[in-house]
Amino acid sequence: MLSAPSSELIPTSTEDCGAAPPPAADPRRQAYIAAAQRLFFAHGYGATSMNAIAAAVGGSKTTLWSLFPSKLALFEAVVDMVVQQYGTALTVDLDSAPDIESALIRMGDAIMDTIMSDPITGIHRLVMGEAARVPELGRAMFERGPGPGMARFAAWLARQMAAGTLKQGDPTLAAQQFSGLCRAGVVDRHLMGMTSAGDKAEGRREVRAAAATFLAAWGLSR
Repeated sequence: MLSAPSSELIPTSTEDCGAAPPPAADPRRQAYIAAAQRLFFAHGYGATSMNAIAAAVGGSKTTLWSLFPSKLALFEAVVDMVVQQYGTALTVDLDSAPDIESALIRMGDAIMDTIMSDPITGIHRLVMGEAARVPELGRAMFERGPGPGMARFAAWLARQMAAGTLKQGDPTLAAQQFSGLCRAGVVDRHLMGMTSAGDKAEGRREVRAAAATFLAAWGLSR
């Protein structure tokens, strides 16, 4: 059994990652966020106006602007909502794994499952499509998901290094390398729209290969 505290790849609330907690649930606010998500995913960020979002809800532009001072703030709220809804899928119990390889496989499966969920996929595609025109979108997404998530995973790897389970080194680099290995095949193809019926099973095999490759570099020789 691994003794380090469990790791969460993505926090389940904005409070967890140091941001101000969202306002209390307001049906109007939630309706605008849901409409923004639908329109952003369907038409892109740049092509979606605040007027269109207000019209989709049937509310007033004045109310929308009072709740969200900018379209970027509304996009950030969309990301927060998706993270809150799907972040629990990445609360990974690494401690109960019988060994480091099993723990890494749990983490890799969680990375794959979450990125390939429809809402997270939509956010990734939206950000990549708008990156050249609106780089702030990528920053907003990173600060609410992958950034804090990788920091938590890196802290867990650092504890494994300190416990003598892994070689000493840069835990942030190690976390990035493992995440990259898990994303290199099925996940990348999925984000580009290249999906097939066997993706889930192939993804599981890729995660196990990623764990083995990672341990070949970072594991202690027996």
